[in-house]
Amino acid sequence: EVHLVESGGGLVQPGGSLKLSCSVSGFTFSDVNMGWYRQAPGKGREFVAISGYLGTTLYSDSAKGRFTISRDNATNTLYLQMNNLKPEDTAIYYCNVLQYWGQGTQVTVSS
Repeated sequence: EVHLVESGGGLVQPGGSLKLSCSVSGFTFSDVNMGWYRQAPGKGREFVAISGYLGTTLYSDSAKGRFTISRDNATNTLYLQMNNLKPEDTAIYYCNVLQYWGQGTQVTVSS
C-alpha cells in the first residue's frame, strides 16, 4: 500500500523559510517522478515543483528562484525548501506520485 506523509508546514512571517518533507512508502521511490502541489483557499490545486527520477527538476514560475525540490532515495523522502516566503504562498502543500497524494501540510505566511 502506498503512503505519502507530509510534514514541516507552519506559520512563518513574510521573508521567512520553511522546509517541507514527504515520507514515502509502498513503492520504489528512486524509479518515479515526484512533485509538490499546493491549494490556496478558494482556489484549485496548482503545480509547484517536480523532481524527476533521472535528476531533473522543474518549477512553477512562482516557485522558481525561491523554492528548491530535492529527494533522498536512501530514506524515501522528498523535500521542498521554501525561502523568501510571501503571503501568496499560503496554501496546503501536497506531495504527489502517480495517482497518489498525501494528506497535505498547511503553510501560512503572515505577519
